[in-house]
Amino acid sequence: MKQSNNREKTIALYLRISREDQGKDESYSIVNQRKLLQKAAKEKGFVKFVEFVDDGITGTKRDRKEFLRMLDGIEKGNISAVMVKDLSRLARDHIRADTLLEEFFPEHDIRFISVSEGIDTAEGEDEFAPFRNLMNEWYSRDISKKRKLTNVVKGTAGEPLSPPPYGYRKDPDNPKRWIIDEEAATVVRRIYRMTLDGFGTEQIAAALSQDKILTPMFYWRSKGIRRSGTVSDREPHRWNSSTVVKILSMQEYCGDVINFKTYSKSFKLKKRIPNAEENKAVFKDVHEPIIDRVDWEKVQTKRGKTRKRRTNDGEKNMFSGLLVCADCGRNLWYHFNQKNPEIRYFSCSNYKGNRGTCPTTHYIRVDFLEEVLLQEIRRLTKFASRYEPEFARVVMEHSRLADTSQRQRKQKELDSLLTRDRELDTLFNRMYEDNITGKIDDDRFARMSRQYTQEQQELAERVKALRAELEQEADEALSAEMFLATVRKYTRAKKLTERMLNELIERIEVHQSEKIDGLQVQRLTIHYNCVGTLEIPELLLLPEPEVLIQTRKGVALSYSSSPKAMNF
Repeated sequence: MKQSNNREKTIALYLRISREDQGKDESYSIVNQRKLLQKAAKEKGFVKFVEFVDDGITGTKRDRKEFLRMLDGIEKGNISAVMVKDLSRLARDHIRADTLLEEFFPEHDIRFISVSEGIDTAEGEDEFAPFRNLMNEWYSRDISKKRKLTNVVKGTAGEPLSPPPYGYRKDPDNPKRWIIDEEAATVVRRIYRMTLDGFGTEQIAAALSQDKILTPMFYWRSKGIRRSGTVSDREPHRWNSSTVVKILSMQEYCGDVINFKTYSKSFKLKKRIPNAEENKAVFKDVHEPIIDRVDWEKVQTKRGKTRKRRTNDGEKNMFSGLLVCADCGRNLWYHFNQKNPEIRYFSCSNYKGNRGTCPTTHYIRVDFLEEVLLQEIRRLTKFASRYEPEFARVVMEHSRLADTSQRQRKQKELDSLLTRDRELDTLFNRMYEDNITGKIDDDRFARMSRQYTQEQQELAERVKALRAELEQEADEALSAEMFLATVRKYTRAKKLTERMLNELIERIEVHQSEKIDGLQVQRLTIHYNCVGTLEIPELLLLPEPEVLIQTRKGVALSYSSSPKAMNF
């Protein structure tokens, strides 16, 4: 094929350096590659250079931005030759490199030049090129193994393997240590504070965007910090929900280091896969926390719950997501009376009158709930302030009993599963011997083998899950201490707030009202975060809260704390 005049002297100079190459040899730097290639191109008679530079990108990656742009230029007929320092700059994937040299370049009539290795296809083929490509790939494989081994050593020693998250920066005096970046940390604290106040991630993202807060990537750019990842040309202050969710999920803000969070299947595959929890290495309290661990745990407890259900006109309520039906376990939905919008109430979302299966509505008014919960929380905080030792004892004892009961049940199940697993091993060995001696035929042996194997796999998954749950429940004192600290914050609360509910209440079970001794009674069961239900000892002289509200039909609605019920 005859080259067109407009591209006859146009040569693509492809320059690439990876993190592995940086620092090992000055000749690998982009600056020196450029000098070498420009000099060599002039010596070979080329006068027009087009540079394509992939800086900090490994040669095993096929979708290098500038590399793909060069190939596109070749296909469009704008380039007549390609020059690199050596074959490893072109690719460290021998299949890819061989395909380029033996198929793609000849098909497009491209002259290929590798300066350091003396390769110039205008002077004939190099028989050793395929061997060099294979050695270049082996080099990458070896480097990958060494890097993994180094990371294992560093990671198991508690040294952070990832760069500091948004809100931290490396300590100038010790790069292995993170210190708080106060400017970014202020934004992180704001995100957590808004979450505890009941705002959703979309609302938080909108607020940050409105206040012109730089997104993490653009913030790092403004500070001259290079971070991996692509950055679009969109507005630098436009936050999205996924960024907020990621910040809310990072345990590192408690002061911890989490290593081995992801892994790759091969040195050629750069996609990172989330690692199983048991394969991660967690080191607590390594650096100064941005978020108090108690608040972080509360946020994790609330994340994933539907806490912002709205009415058809968009109104929301602080109790949304907290109220559940005591009979069917479904959430109660928020409504208001069409004729009198001031009357707001909740009812079971699964009520059969609305095509559900729950037989009753579990109707409860919002104004009544507000008064009842405020009084109960005041009573709880008075208990904590006036009888602190007794309160701590009750909470710790309740937490211990609840956790002990759960742990005993799970431990019993775990022991049973492990026993069954050993039994299956014994049965399989016996079955194998019976097959060898001819007592059972091959078809039956194969069928039973599949059955036992499947059962053992299911057992292994359940055993893994139980062990993880038992480990999580091991620190029972932490949950109790978290609850104690939270209650103390609201000792003088005068108004019920969404944050107060989020921090103190896990859920409220609403029972259907029933007539007892001539009175219509409706019970509430309050489950507090970390500790579950709590009963204040009757021997303590605390005033009983009284709530009285007139309903729309003139019926008096009253509340009595001792039976945890509403009477009307």
